[in-house]
Amino acid sequence: MKKTFQQVNKPVRKKDAMNLLLGKPAYVDDVTPTDCLVVKVLRSPHAHALIVDIDIETAKQVDGIEAIYTYHDVPQKRFTMAGQTYPEPSPYDRLILDQRVRFVGDAVAIIAGVNEKAVDQAMKLIQVKYQVLEAVLDIHTAKDNEVLVHPEENWKALCPVGADNQRNLCASDYSVEGDLEGVLSTCDEVIERTYHTRANQQAMMETFRTYCEIDPFGRLHVVSSTQIIFHVRRILAHALDIPKSQIHVEKPRIGGGFGAKQTVVAEVYPAFVTWMTKKPSKMIYSRTETQIAASPRHEMEVTVRIGAMKDGTIRAIDVYTLSNTGAFGEHGPTTVGLSGHKSIPLYNHHLEAFRFAYDVVYTNCQAAGAYRGYGATQGIFAVESAVNELASRLGIDAVAIRKTNMVKEGQEMSAYYHEVAKSCALNRCMERAEELFDWKNKSKPRIMPDGK
Repeated sequence: MKKTFQQVNKPVRKKDAMNLLLGKPAYVDDVTPTDCLVVKVLRSPHAHALIVDIDIETAKQVDGIEAIYTYHDVPQKRFTMAGQTYPEPSPYDRLILDQRVRFVGDAVAIIAGVNEKAVDQAMKLIQVKYQVLEAVLDIHTAKDNEVLVHPEENWKALCPVGADNQRNLCASDYSVEGDLEGVLSTCDEVIERTYHTRANQQAMMETFRTYCEIDPFGRLHVVSSTQIIFHVRRILAHALDIPKSQIHVEKPRIGGGFGAKQTVVAEVYPAFVTWMTKKPSKMIYSRTETQIAASPRHEMEVTVRIGAMKDGTIRAIDVYTLSNTGAFGEHGPTTVGLSGHKSIPLYNHHLEAFRFAYDVVYTNCQAAGAYRGYGATQGIFAVESAVNELASRLGIDAVAIRKTNMVKEGQEMSAYYHEVAKSCALNRCMERAEELFDWKNKSKPRIMPDGK
């Protein structure tokens, strides 16, 4: 009996298509009440400072102000805002509010009031005395700098990603296979170049925004423009120090994210207000806040060495990435891996040796996060640029040199396996990690900083 497809090659209307086309309610601010507390954050004017004193008494007297919170009022359990599978690779380095501010735009106080006018007026009346500290702003001097971005004792890393707050390291590792230096020494041409990519901000049309209320079951009900509802639930549970069962998160249509909303950004502030006051609240980031206090692409400096023969055969690739996670470690340990693990394997056909190493450093800049390409963008830009120059020096067409060296069907991509095995190991799947790396029979590199 001949079977036919009933739906293939036929248009299917999206369920929300007409609402979007007709401009009907679809997004967070459209589908949530307006008669709720307005939440805003007072932000630091300094890249690195300690709050010596903060006077909120006058601000609290403004008519319509419900509450003002400082670092004295929040739980002291650190957490990460990165939306990643448990156990999170990113270090637990945040508090909802901290006595130490770590970048221009860092949160100093949370203000909640019945309307925006009252909140703005109260914000101007908050008096903060800062002890301004030396800031770490250069990625080249951040590692092992005497100025620490995170000197606190309750900083911790759940996974062994090479993080060390006493060295300003959010992550650090390397993987190597083959005799890299030996192969390079016998190549006809070796090219070494360093490429620097700056941080980019997503600037999605819908800024970060969250509405919170207490539902009929006494749970914290969170409606947010987010890409990661279940991660938001877990992150807020850590931040508020309450059970996950007490939180229900939902998302309507989101007006752009591109990875920025793979990090908790606005959610924590109205969530804290509502949990404390038991009243509905909403926070909507201004366009300025979205630019200065969100989660841009990581700044990276990628150094590439490629060794090849005169006929264009690429035999060795060496990549070192220096990544700037900013003031906090969101996605720092994971984005950097793709800069090498997704670029080196592309030239796997004749590859005899490779090395990929990286350092992810803390600085007193806005914390970076996920953004389309998730680290591969920076690494591939660097490796492909080096390959272009190599082709030019060898007098070979840039397309031809790629066709000669690109990975072929059936080949094992060792440089990519390092990433997969490392992920398995970090998630306690050691059996799968050992399956990928037969350490007994092959000389394979360590995949974790402690050598396991």
